[in-house]
Amino acid sequence: MTTSLSAARGGPLAWIRPYLEPAALGALLLGISSGFPYAMIGATLTTRLAQGDIDKKSVTAFSLAFLAYNFKFLWAPLVDRMHLPLLGRFGQRRSWLWLSAACVAAAVAFLGLADPATSLGTVAMAAIAVGVAGATFDIVIDAYRIELLRPEQLGVGSGMSQYGWRIGSVCAGGLALLVAERAGWSTAYLLCALFALPAVITGLWLGEPLRHREPAPRRGFGAAVSAVVAPLTEFFRRTGAWLVLLFVLLHKIGDTLANLTVRLLLDDLGFSNTEITTYDVGFGFVAYLVGIFAGGLIYARLGVKRAVMLSLVLMAVSNLSFAALAHIGHDNHFLAFTIGFENFASGIGGVAVVAYLSALCNLSFTATQFALLSAAASIVGRVFTGTSAGALIESLGYFQFYLLTTVIALPGVLLFWWMIRNGLVESTIVEPDTRAAAENP
Repeated sequence: MTTSLSAARGGPLAWIRPYLEPAALGALLLGISSGFPYAMIGATLTTRLAQGDIDKKSVTAFSLAFLAYNFKFLWAPLVDRMHLPLLGRFGQRRSWLWLSAACVAAAVAFLGLADPATSLGTVAMAAIAVGVAGATFDIVIDAYRIELLRPEQLGVGSGMSQYGWRIGSVCAGGLALLVAERAGWSTAYLLCALFALPAVITGLWLGEPLRHREPAPRRGFGAAVSAVVAPLTEFFRRTGAWLVLLFVLLHKIGDTLANLTVRLLLDDLGFSNTEITTYDVGFGFVAYLVGIFAGGLIYARLGVKRAVMLSLVLMAVSNLSFAALAHIGHDNHFLAFTIGFENFASGIGGVAVVAYLSALCNLSFTATQFALLSAAASIVGRVFTGTSAGALIESLGYFQFYLLTTVIALPGVLLFWWMIRNGLVESTIVEPDTRAAAENP
């Protein structure tokens, strides 16, 4: 790869240069807009309802608004195929980007104006509207980002997108709390709706992505069927596609199990809220950001195969550090190491795997295929961990539980190693320029 070779010759400053290119900065801005709707129906809404004396059972039920993100692949074909009137003259991706941004801003404003004290049902409808609009926004943003970035930029671009997502979600959530305390929740939500603007600005600044490719035109009922079926049939015609899907389903289960239960472990080991905030929130956040940055460099330097393989091994080994912490007990130094290692590995893994999933997308069906792959990567882990983690800890204890999460991570590691050995990583990447970049890092 030209980018990584020039960086190697150019010294430390050259490693920063890929992050300052227009496409990478665009990915950062897109990530900021992508992250804020999630915060509006997450911790921010939970705080608002709790402060409004809504009972806990009703508050937790609002988490159902997140289901839209798990099922966004159902309407992703519309984003690929449907040409919007009027706005459509600016291009398929930009027109949908601006429409979905407007829908998200309107839905967030609607949620802010709804009063939980007088109409909890209206608040529920507004939260669902934010979930659907935010998931649609994600579909468009992911497709725009993938088509905006050159193949060798996918790692850096994925990292910048994750930086942006964290910035958008944290800043929107923090701003909402600060403004709500002084001017009320309605004003807070109306101000936070402005976080949709970075994506709008990106579309104006960078234009329609050059790598976007229109699907073959169809008319009538066949067009509707093709919009849903064509992205699936195209993917599964590739050699080894079913193994790739199996890898996507498996690779995060061990890591998700471990992360879901960290706070339970820390509480049972007697760590105070101050210690948890210092290490798990503060130190962990910094380590995660460093991991994201390192992930982009590793992807550019090593290529998709070795970068993903390294990240899978690191994430599996990081679970062993939790087992060691469970055995050692209350020790702040080892807690710092454990949290730092896990977040650093997760940052690298997030960049490498997201870049790999991006590389798998056919540019004629970017929105649909990435929505399918990203949903598959999360839904199995969430269902499995949500129904089994607590019971496993009660029956095994923390030490053996975290050893088990390491073992559960191994099938994904071994499967990807087998895919590398048999050339399936390259064969399932359909775009010639992206495949060439994977074969010759």
